[in-house]
Amino acid sequence: MTKFLLSLHVLAAIIAVGPVAVAASMFPKALRRAHEDAEAAAWPRLLYRVCRVYAGVGIAVPVFGFATASNMGVLGSAWLITAIGLTAVAAGVLALWILPAQQAALEGLDGADGGGVGVGVAKVAARLGAATGVFNLLWATVTVLMIVRPGSTTGA
Repeated sequence: MTKFLLSLHVLAAIIAVGPVAVAASMFPKALRRAHEDAEAAAWPRLLYRVCRVYAGVGIAVPVFGFATASNMGVLGSAWLITAIGLTAVAAGVLALWILPAQQAALEGLDGADGGGVGVGVAKVAARLGAATGVFNLLWATVTVLMIVRPGSTTGA
């Protein structure tokens, strides 16, 4: 059962976190381009939708993760507690920083006059790039912890 749960956990992480990481990383450039070219405005909307939908799907990652850890008897391990904390921070960055900023930027697109990239758009895009970098770094750290598992008895 552990191998099955672990497989579901890893698949959920790949299927849910991967698209969010890529779409969120592409959003700042697409936003700048949309302010320069009205025809390009569909891209940031699509990328925001990908982020929002897959963020919801991402709930499966900790659900399967807790089930796997419980089955393995490692819920109290320091590496897992650290990974859970980092996952919570990553979820917070996505839910409280990235998604609201993307939504606000899209609302700004609706009211834009199409007069080129303004200072405000450049700042928003830069902040979103930074937030996405933090999000991706957190997930990379969690991934390394899941692979290396300090103190693991599996020899990894």
